[in-house]
Amino acid sequence: MIEGLAPRIGEIVAEAGALAMARFGTPMDQWEKSPGQLVCELDLAVNNLLRERLMALLPDAGWLSEETADNADRLGRRRLWVVDPIDGTRDYLRGRPGWCVSVALVEDGQPVVGVLAAPARGEHWRAVAGQGAYQGDARLAASDHATLAGARVPADVLPRADRDFVTVAKPNSIALRMAMVAAGQADLLATLRWGNEWDIAAAVLLAREAGAAVTDATGAALSFNTPRARAFGVLTTAPAIHAAAVARLRERAGA
Repeated sequence: MIEGLAPRIGEIVAEAGALAMARFGTPMDQWEKSPGQLVCELDLAVNNLLRERLMALLPDAGWLSEETADNADRLGRRRLWVVDPIDGTRDYLRGRPGWCVSVALVEDGQPVVGVLAAPARGEHWRAVAGQGAYQGDARLAASDHATLAGARVPADVLPRADRDFVTVAKPNSIALRMAMVAAGQADLLATLRWGNEWDIAAAVLLAREAGAAVTDATGAALSFNTPRARAFGVLTTAPAIHAAAVARLRERAGA
């Protein structure tokens, strides 16, 4: 059943991306929903479109979105839509292309379909559990980089302890940074703070299906539809360097 839904999910996410793209680079209402957390009118418009279309596909699924008040009812649902209408709102509002629409379908605590639409970059990413991950028609494969030294990291600057890494272009969207690891365009992405499930759910599946290693910042397995809908960071790497990355980050992650 899920496999049959995946193309329709992709179409809906592409439609949402087109809605956001139609206003990209134009003035619009924006505000802070909390200190440092920007939201704009298109976040809400895209959220509404996605909720209407996706819930029509699976009316018995729960709903978790950055732009919808959480409801504990989702915890009793086997399936859950996990949505970030515009991941990377800061780039979106600045007219930069590093944003995307991110949608995952979670089943029994794990993503089984993940889609990212990044129309300002001309990119559409998708994955179905057990069927691989794709950008357009190209199947994704994580890199075979085997040492931390020289690992490519999407970052503006690096901490002194990580100067043996190599920086590559960093989109504001964390989902797109994880997708870069899935595509072999980067070797390591790490965050060391509490984050929300909607930021990473779709990209976690992309990375897994591409053969990357994906955990929280301490190396523990990730699960979704949790009561707080949060995880302590995310670590996405080429498979051969994951253990070494966990070891390097252990003290900083408080593990």
